[in-house]
Amino acid sequence: MGRLIYGNPSWSIEFDDRVLAHLRAVIIAKMRRDERFSLSWDHGMSRGSGHSSIWMHPSIPMQFEFDGSREPALNREWIDQLMNSANSAGGLHIIPEPRKG
Repeated sequence: MGRLIYGNPSWSIEFDDRVLAHLRAVIIAKMRRDERFSLSWDHGMSRGSGHSSIWMHPSIPMQFEFDGSREPALNREWIDQLMNSANSAGGLHIIPEPRKG
């Protein structure tokens, strides 16, 4: 389980390392273009359902921490779908990874 550490003072958002690696690819691409957007995710049943959103802005400090020692292989199709979401009016929503096939 990795973490996106965001803001100053910072707070930590936990994501599976594989999800976090794909989010990092999209977030860094958007930040390089000086773009702002929202990031939204579901809490899941372990936290009583619900969801959260944060405003992503290039001036806000962020850090990606991974628990695993290996970098997850990236799924280009998933990155494209996440980027399409990030470019929409609704912002970046974490969606399930598409199955290869």
